[in-house]
Amino acid sequence: MSELTLLVLQLGFLLLLWVFVFAIVYALRSDLFGQRVRKLQPDAAAASAGAAPSASATAPTAAVSKPAPAPTGGGGDATSENASRLVITSGAKSGAEFPLGRDEITIGRSSDSAIIIRDDYTSTHHARLMLWNGRWMIQDLDSTNGTFLNGSRVTVPTPIPLGATVKVGATTFELRR
Repeated sequence: MSELTLLVLQLGFLLLLWVFVFAIVYALRSDLFGQRVRKLQPDAAAASAGAAPSASATAPTAAVSKPAPAPTGGGGDATSENASRLVITSGAKSGAEFPLGRDEITIGRSSDSAIIIRDDYTSTHHARLMLWNGRWMIQDLDSTNGTFLNGSRVTVPTPIPLGATVKVGATTFELRR
């Protein structure tokens, strides 16, 4: 074998080793810090939640699940427009209350989540509560075990009625006045 061929093989092997090292570093970074969560654009949230149709209504869309029915009893308006707090009803932080502002609320195991839930069934970035057109919506962030609204799995951003049970991991919570 010529020296040039040997040099090219050595450089190729060295390059392959560096690619392997970077792949390991990338995998470790993803495991430690999680994947980036993409922000939902306002038009996409409205179309996904079944709100007012947009100009792109003729484009093919994925299946949209129906919002969970409002709980019965209690009278009055059962929409989340009047919600002022989020109350954890069961789980490790049972009884904790969080005031609702205008910002979105992220839920998960990550330390950068607004509500940190540390259990084996909650993903790093599990779900997001967001105010959309005056109503609170729940969005699952591709969690492993899913997010449930009144027992139904949430696949698209879905409005949360007052008093409806939202389950994230082993924790349940409700929106209240």
